[in-house]
Amino acid sequence: MSVTVRLLGFAALLAGVFALALFAGDQADLGRSEASDQASGAHGAEADAGHGGGEGAKAEPDPVRGLGVSEDGHTLDLARVTAAPGKRFELRFAIRDAKGEVVRDFDVEHTKRMHLIVARRDLTGFQHLHPTQADDGTWSAPVKLDDPGNYRVFADFSRRETPRTLGADLTVDGKVETSPLPAAADSDTVDGLKVALDSHDPNAGGEAELGFKVTRNGRPVDVQPYLGARGHLVALREGDLAFLHVHPDEDRLSFVAEFPSAGRYRLFLQFKTGGLVHTAAFTQKVSP
Repeated sequence: MSVTVRLLGFAALLAGVFALALFAGDQADLGRSEASDQASGAHGAEADAGHGGGEGAKAEPDPVRGLGVSEDGHTLDLARVTAAPGKRFELRFAIRDAKGEVVRDFDVEHTKRMHLIVARRDLTGFQHLHPTQADDGTWSAPVKLDDPGNYRVFADFSRRETPRTLGADLTVDGKVETSPLPAAADSDTVDGLKVALDSHDPNAGGEAELGFKVTRNGRPVDVQPYLGARGHLVALREGDLAFLHVHPDEDRLSFVAEFPSAGRYRLFLQFKTGGLVHTAAFTQKVSP
């Protein structure tokens, strides 16, 4: 056999060995990649479970709302940010989307498509209003604010099954005199009715049941349905006036609140008797 033929045969043999080595290496890399993907998937499932994505995971508490004028492409646009004390005026506003267009479609929540809350910064003043919507999509409600000071205006609504609360500031001109938040108490008297609070010492980061009993001269008073339940409760955190999401019980004057932090909160309970709506207020202390 000639030297040339022998050299060509040897080269072919080397090429075959090299190709076999490359194939084995590719298979090993593929195995490592699949194992890595499986491990990544397992870790991802654990991460999802840790953040409420897996079955049986602990649900995250509802976030506080009302701290910003904008959220998730929705903005509260007040037509005015000042008012005169003691004079009734029309508080007009709109909810705008990310493009600046007026939002017109809202879900019905607690029997209304929009809830308007106006609270003085020191929490001595509180109004819960139900504005009317104009043909152009804007909202308005008559408001009268007697005391000078800074007020927080909350637009509380649901859209596409997602509840939202947006907040903006409004100032009433004049000499401002603030009052300290009242001490925590387990009862309040309003319109001749005694309202007792049973809160079971709530802790931050957990759910707390807030139950109320209404009596007159020591005798229980039946409350009438109001906003689709036995009552309506707004909880505001002292300081930043964070708006808490409170879940009502349809059959009892009871609510479930999720307090995100320790501190003091002002509870505004509204209920109806004899066709009239009453508002009772409580200071709730939340432990760490």
